[in-house]
Amino acid sequence: MGEFAKGDGQELKYVYICILILAFMEEKTIPDIEKLKIAAGILKSIAHPMRIAILNLLKGGKKMTVTEIQELLGIEQASTSHHLGILRDRGVLSSRRDGKNTWYYLKNDILNQVVDCVNRCTCTDQDPE
Repeated sequence: MGEFAKGDGQELKYVYICILILAFMEEKTIPDIEKLKIAAGILKSIAHPMRIAILNLLKGGKKMTVTEIQELLGIEQASTSHHLGILRDRGVLSSRRDGKNTWYYLKNDILNQVVDCVNRCTCTDQDPE
């Protein structure tokens, strides 16, 4: 996956701004406190380099198994499963079991925009698709 952008923490602030702008564009009003709490939980679950990498792998409607994700990221399978579990529990990912495999995918298409926003805000060389 390459190295992750290193910075002074400003990237996360830009991501929060992107998320809030997307939310306001969708609803045209300030979301109620319960929606803001859900959004904060989602942002907390995403706020880890490996989880951002996982979301990048799954954007655009892709479905992948733990093994595929683990091999692409070059991390232990237990660690991959841990990160996938957090993202699934917080409502970012969905999963579907098929025989021995569990396929993971973004739960909502709007999350593609969040992933693209994170990529743009971190000033990486990645080109959002």
